[in-house]
Amino acid sequence: MKKSLKERLAILSDAAKYDASCASSGTTKRHSAGSGGLGSTEGSGICHAYAPDGRCISLLKILLTNFCIYDCAYCINRSSSNVERARFTPEEVVWLTLEFYRRNYIEGLFLSSGIIRSSDHTMEEMVRIARELRTTHNFRGYIHLKTIPEASAALIEEAGLYADRLSINIELPTDTGIGQFAPEKKPDNIRRAMGDLRLKIEDASEPTLQTKRRKHFVPAGQSTQMIVGADGASDATILGTSARLYGSYGLKRVYYSAFSPIPDASSKLPLIKPPLMREHRLYQADWLYRFYGFEIGEITSVTQDGNLDLDLDPKLSWALGHRDRFPVDVNRAPKEMLLRVPGFGTKTVKSILSSRRFRRIRLEDLGRLGVSLRKVQPFIVADGWTPHRVLERSDLKAMFAPQPEQLTLF
Repeated sequence: MKKSLKERLAILSDAAKYDASCASSGTTKRHSAGSGGLGSTEGSGICHAYAPDGRCISLLKILLTNFCIYDCAYCINRSSSNVERARFTPEEVVWLTLEFYRRNYIEGLFLSSGIIRSSDHTMEEMVRIARELRTTHNFRGYIHLKTIPEASAALIEEAGLYADRLSINIELPTDTGIGQFAPEKKPDNIRRAMGDLRLKIEDASEPTLQTKRRKHFVPAGQSTQMIVGADGASDATILGTSARLYGSYGLKRVYYSAFSPIPDASSKLPLIKPPLMREHRLYQADWLYRFYGFEIGEITSVTQDGNLDLDLDPKLSWALGHRDRFPVDVNRAPKEMLLRVPGFGTKTVKSILSSRRFRRIRLEDLGRLGVSLRKVQPFIVADGWTPHRVLERSDLKAMFAPQPEQLTLF
């Protein structure tokens, strides 16, 4: 029995929820006002996805289809999975995107897909959707396509002409894990596709000799996603892989998605999902590596098993393990050390560096900047404040640990 468009939308929007990499920051600003067309983008800020419960959100996040010829053990849409299947035509995806935009539901499209017939066939249909939106309907909103590494380089390059961001999922942090749970996927092909895409992005960013203009090619860059907790890899291994991806392929983001047990799963997979706090800690550690000057080895060496502390954020955990580096004088310390103070973000550090040129900073000044004084007091020296011997306390970690909670019995 043929499913209605509404029924297929419910199935394929729900199937897309496992893909975390749907943020859309970093693209160029485009506005249809005064230039014709439909839709616009801001430089950053669009995120989230369409949910079937009627909430007004920003990206129409769907799969073209949840049919798939691959049988990845961790994927609910694998070929051997007993899930309800559905499929859109390219014309239906174009129509949905335009109609949702006209109703002010969305500002853009996030499109992924199971692999049908072949990688090239699937990629060709996704490119066709983006091309129709851009050229036929002059859609100027945000488009994020999930590309397929095994697809031809020409198709991926064409996708980059119409999409704001492309993503190629690496799925698991080690080649061994991919070989065990997704043997049809080849890590070398994934890395090759990422490398080719990086070269094309860098080439497009260079101004041409004649016009001095840069080509429009994936202005928001490329991203990827890793599943956490499916293959037993430690946080140190996961973050080490992320660091190599950032360094080798110029990725804008690496997304972490906590493994979720699926029906009829392989016996190789864990029976329970990892705590969501682990996913959160990985994002925090990722931020420390990218914006705070930390090395991955510093972040993960605090614990013996290579996993991040679930009770404390990674920066605080590092500080407690390196008390000899503190306290830090907020009126004299360099930027690099201020960024390592628990409770100080990049904006706070920028404000401190700017303010201390004109006056000495006191503890209450930090409070006016929105800093958690309880968190920073043991680690800083300010005008009129010194922590004395607080850093020597044996129970210092317990002061920051979350309070015990009474678990419900039902």
